[in-house]
Amino acid sequence: MKALVIGGGIAGPVTALALQKAGIDSVVFEAYDTTADGVGGMLTVAPNGLAALKIVGMEPDFGEPLRHMVMADAQGRTLGRITGDPSRVVTRAELYQRLRELTVEHQVKVEYGKRLVDVENHENGVTATFADGSTESGDVLIGADGIRSRVRTIIDPQAPQPEYVGLLGFGSYAENSGVHGDPETMYFVFGRSFLGYWAHDGKIAWFNNLAVDRPMTPAEVNAVPSATWMERLREAYGDDMPAKQLLAHSSEVVGAGPLEIMPSVPHWHRGRVVLVGDSAHAPSASSGQGASLAAESAVQLARCLRDIPDLATAFATYEQLRRPRVERIAARAARTNSDKRGIGPITRLLMPLVMKTFGAKAFTKDQNYRIDWEAQVSR
Repeated sequence: MKALVIGGGIAGPVTALALQKAGIDSVVFEAYDTTADGVGGMLTVAPNGLAALKIVGMEPDFGEPLRHMVMADAQGRTLGRITGDPSRVVTRAELYQRLRELTVEHQVKVEYGKRLVDVENHENGVTATFADGSTESGDVLIGADGIRSRVRTIIDPQAPQPEYVGLLGFGSYAENSGVHGDPETMYFVFGRSFLGYWAHDGKIAWFNNLAVDRPMTPAEVNAVPSATWMERLREAYGDDMPAKQLLAHSSEVVGAGPLEIMPSVPHWHRGRVVLVGDSAHAPSASSGQGASLAAESAVQLARCLRDIPDLATAFATYEQLRRPRVERIAARAARTNSDKRGIGPITRLLMPLVMKTFGAKAFTKDQNYRIDWEAQVSR
């Protein structure tokens, strides 16, 4: 079997590596002419995602460990605490670089400047046509081309597009702010607006969300002077702590762009074409599970193709394994987005009980998920 993998970001290389482990050859096609070195902000790879990456040969020694999460209000009162297996906080650029090195080590072929235009299903194969006029044929085509997937619209022209959740993301570093923290703990503060922070290299790295009705691209966000955004953020937070201290001791702010989420995608596959990663399921960044779920899906798809000869059955089984889990996590992230606009006094009062009774349990269950690579996939 030969697989054509569309998309060379995070999901594409993981898919190709998982397919290789399953004994399936693949070629990765990236739309851009060059690699994406240095592109992207910070993300978290959860323990379940680290376990999936380890299956394809990537050791969890990148970024920085994160062992604890603390929820607090703007007066410094702890609302909840979660401790479990360590996650890793990493730049997307570093994660991408590590995966690229791994594909080179494993001799996975990656072609650049191959923007997908169309896909044709045949009885015995599939043919991809690219914008440069070239074509490539294989047995299956896997769309790992992200939240604005071309493959998704080829499978279903009526497929939904990503939805803006009404929040723009920002981040920066504060020096000499008087705010301290454990380097292995992420702090989430719910006040007039949401703020997250952690200790990093003697500074405090922070990120937050600002409610903005009109979606803006990252380029549009960063075209606005940093001082203008800083003024808006200071107004949004008011006297909330530690936001007031962190903003006062940050010289500039960087816009991460709009928070988006994929609605439920009705069709994950058609004929010999299937979706993986954000093209099929992209929870908003508030889930902390985007990259991890993509890695899981890549591994599960490879297992299904390894163990089930009939493609239609393999794709259907893959979807059955993945859809309930990813949509449950996406739904919870959507609810979290509402909290990230700020919480009221009643919610603040009830949050410790909610976290203890429901939140921590669900969070731990998601992170404890592990894929047994050696197990035979049941149809």
